[in-house]
Amino acid sequence: MTYAIQAEGLAKRFKETEALAGVDLAARTGSVLGLLGPNGAGKTTAVRIFATLLTPDAGRATVAGHDVVREAGVVRSLIGLTGQYAAVDENLTGTENLLLIGRLLGLQRRGARARAAELLDRFRLSDAAGRAVKTFSGGMRRRLDLAASLVGRPSILFLDEPTTGLDPQSRGELWGMLRALIADGATALLTTQYLNEADQLADDIVVIDKGRVIAEGTPDALKSEVGGQVLQVRPLAADDLVRTHALVAETAGTRTQIEGESVTVPVKDAELMPAVVRRLDREGIAVGELTLRRSSLDEVFLALTGHRAEPEESDQPDESAQATDEAGGAVGEHARERAVSST
Repeated sequence: MTYAIQAEGLAKRFKETEALAGVDLAARTGSVLGLLGPNGAGKTTAVRIFATLLTPDAGRATVAGHDVVREAGVVRSLIGLTGQYAAVDENLTGTENLLLIGRLLGLQRRGARARAAELLDRFRLSDAAGRAVKTFSGGMRRRLDLAASLVGRPSILFLDEPTTGLDPQSRGELWGMLRALIADGATALLTTQYLNEADQLADDIVVIDKGRVIAEGTPDALKSEVGGQVLQVRPLAADDLVRTHALVAETAGTRTQIEGESVTVPVKDAELMPAVVRRLDREGIAVGELTLRRSSLDEVFLALTGHRAEPEESDQPDESAQATDEAGGAVGEHARERAVSST
């Protein structure tokens, strides 16, 4: 088996916070590995270590067989990184942003312009190429950010919450672009707050919590492990919802959830559905809807971690995140100067 991304015993601590506590994971070449976990689980820290932005305290991480500490320069030449927020310069145009990246990567001016035009066309941004990025919509900025990470033709992508804040249509468009990149042979490590995104894109999934791996496998395998199907019960009268929840929980003997006007429970025993129907009938609760469906990745996440996925995280302490932001601001100012001189 060939692994494009691999970690063994990866550990990282920020003062009193143990962000990673011995993480093992591997992404097969030409696949998408989904890295999931609740807020503060260590996902962003892992991505930053793979991208050579942080040094691990213990363990080893490799990208395309190259050690991220001892061969950081080689690793950087092979990867593309898209973070939780678009890192493009708002005061530059779309073309200028990509030209800047190309020139910093050592492309000649003509080559950088050709690559910028190619990517702007691929990501359907040609019509806006001459506009300042501050006039772009959120979806356009994310597309430009992803395009920027591809200027150097990386074979391995790190996508940390790539669709955060996008509307469903823009998110779907970005999914299609990511699928095309993987079809072209790229490998990706994806962290996301949208579990249906991981369900749609990931070939394999690693779930981490409190800096440790708590589950791994394909989406279907994880669903089967925690209950391949889910029973959803909606009482006819909304006032019966709380009683229905209590009765279903007692009958199933496992965790149940109230979702909107329904109660959901994982099904591992084929006899659960008729048992629930009989119990509700005895208690005089009329059922408005009864559905047996496949479990979602969100329900797998809930079963493994005890709560649902939460939006937008940073698993570094505030002072570390602040230092990162300050460094990014300095780089952005320098980059603007370079862009002007290269166009």
